[in-house]
Amino acid sequence: MARRKPKANPAKAAREQAWATVKAHPALARLASHVYQPPTGDSGPWARLIVGGSPSGAWFQIHVHPTRLAAPEEWEWVFAHLLLHLGLNHYDPATTGHLARDAGHAQAACEEVNTLLTALRVGRAPAELAGLGTAGPDADIVGPILDRGGRYGRVHSNDLAIGLANAVSRVVKQAAGVQEDQSGKVKQAWDHAMRWFVSSYPLLGGLAAGFTIVADADLCRRSDISIAAVDPMLAEIYVNPLAPLNGPEWRFVLAHEMLHAALRHGARAMGREPYLWNIAADYVINGWLVEMDVGQLPDGCLHDLELKGLSVEAVYDRIANDLRRLRKLATLRGQGLGDILGEPLPGAGEASRGVDLDEFYRRALTSGLAYHDGVGRGLVPAGLREAIQVIDQPPLAWDVALARWFEDHVRSPEPVRSYGRPARRQASTPGIPRPGRYCPETLALTCTFGVVLDTSGSMSGNLLGKALGAIAAYARAKDVRAARLVYCDAAPHDAGYVPVELIVDKVTVTGRGGTVLQPAIRFLERVPDFPADGPILIITDGWCDNLTVTRDHAYLIPANRGLPFPPHGPVFRVV
Repeated sequence: MARRKPKANPAKAAREQAWATVKAHPALARLASHVYQPPTGDSGPWARLIVGGSPSGAWFQIHVHPTRLAAPEEWEWVFAHLLLHLGLNHYDPATTGHLARDAGHAQAACEEVNTLLTALRVGRAPAELAGLGTAGPDADIVGPILDRGGRYGRVHSNDLAIGLANAVSRVVKQAAGVQEDQSGKVKQAWDHAMRWFVSSYPLLGGLAAGFTIVADADLCRRSDISIAAVDPMLAEIYVNPLAPLNGPEWRFVLAHEMLHAALRHGARAMGREPYLWNIAADYVINGWLVEMDVGQLPDGCLHDLELKGLSVEAVYDRIANDLRRLRKLATLRGQGLGDILGEPLPGAGEASRGVDLDEFYRRALTSGLAYHDGVGRGLVPAGLREAIQVIDQPPLAWDVALARWFEDHVRSPEPVRSYGRPARRQASTPGIPRPGRYCPETLALTCTFGVVLDTSGSMSGNLLGKALGAIAAYARAKDVRAARLVYCDAAPHDAGYVPVELIVDKVTVTGRGGTVLQPAIRFLERVPDFPADGPILIITDGWCDNLTVTRDHAYLIPANRGLPFPPHGPVFRVV
C-alpha cells in the first residue's frame, strides 16, 4: 500500500521562507546566528523572543504561532523586529528595564525597533501589528531568567553595528554597479562580461565556460600588460584591473582574447614576424567584433575598414612593408608587445586540462557556431565563419597544395595525330591506315614552367631536396619534359631547360653570394624562348629582396620563415 504524501503546510512554508530571507540580510545575519532555528510552536501572539540560560550565558529562541497564516513578507517583518530587539540589547534589564513588567518600557522599545526597521525596509508589518510589537500590546521578550537580575551575557550591539555597516556597504556597491556572488566576492565588470557570453551569446559561450580570468595588477605590471593578454595553452586571460574600461569594452576585450586562442593564431604564425602577425590578427578580429556589435571597441584598438573581409595572412602580407610604423602600434597588451603569449607569465599559476587543447577549441567554436545559427542569435561575418570551418578540417600538406597549383597553372602537352607516323595498332589492321600520336618538340617546350632557385649561403639542403623532388614528381605527372632553371645569388645564372628527371640529382648549385632574386625573375619574363604564359616557382629561404612578379607564380619557403614583403602568389611552406 502506497504511503500518503504529507499534506502541505503553507503556514510553515511561509515562515521558513521568511527566516531564510532574514538570515541572508547583511544587517541581520550576525544577529540571526545567535537564535535557535524557528519555528517553535506556541499558541498566542504572532511571535516572542524567549531568553533562557543564565546571566553569564543566555540563549535565545523565537516562538511563533504554529498555525497562523501570513505572507512571507509579514513573517520577515516579525523576525526582523525580534532580532533588532536582540541587537539593541532590549533583553537586558540593566539597559531597558523589565519589559515583561513595564508596558511603557515595552512600548518604547518596540517604537525604537520599528523606526529602525522602517529604515531597513525589511518585510511588511501585519495590519494588526501596526505601531506595536510582535506580541501586540504584550511584551515581545519573555523568559525564565528575566527576573534573576544582573547583566545577560555578551552585548549584541556590536553585531548590529557590524550588520548595519555591511548593509550600507552593499547599498553603496550596488549604486556603483558592483555586485557580489554568494561567497561575498565582489564581481567585477570583466566577470559580468564573461557571464554574459555563457548565458547570452552562444557563439562564444562554450569558449567562455572553459577560460579562467586572472585579474592581478602586480602580475600585469611585471609583464607589461596594459589591458589584457591570453595564454592559449593554459586557457587563461590576464586582465589589468586598473585599466579604465566599462562593461561593454570588457566584453569586447574578452571576446578578442578568446578568438585569438581558439583560432590558434599563435601557432599559425609559421615563422612570420610574431608581433606583426599579432597586429594582423588584431585587425581581423576587431573587424569581426565591430561587425557583430559585440561590446564596444576600446579607444586605441586597431581597426581599419579597408581590411574588411581579409584573412590574417592577407592582412599580414599587406602591412609587412612598413615595419617601422607598425612597431608604434599597440595591441591590448601594449606597444611593441603581442597579447598572444607564447609561454606562461612569470609568477602565473599552472592550469591543467583533461581534454586536448586543440580539440577543446575546435569543439567549442564549431558547436557554438551551430547553436548560434540554430537560434538565430545574430550576424556571423563570412571571414569568421570560414575561419571556424577551417579549424574543423585538417590543413592540406604543402606538397598536396603544390600539386593542386601544378594542376591549375602548368599545362600538359596535348599529342597531335599524324599519318606520317603509323599508329602502334597499325599491325593489327594492316588494311586500315591509322594516324599515330606524338608530341612535337615545339609544343612540348610551351608546356613548361620556370624555377628561380635561391642559392645563397643561407639556403638549406633539406629545403632544396624536398622542394626540387616534389617539383620533379608533379612535372612528370603532367608530362612536362623540362623546366627552365635559373640560379640566383648576387646575379642570375641561366641553366637553360633541365629535364625534370635530372632536376634533383644533376643540378649543380653555382652561386653562394647574397640573395638578389629580382634580376632572375626579370630574365625569365623577358627571355624569348620561355613561354609568355609560363608560371614561375620561386624557391627561397625568405632572406631576399622585395619582388615584383607580373605572371602566375608561387613561393616555396621553409615552414618556420616568412617573406619580407606581401606576396601576390600562393606561399607553400615546406615542412
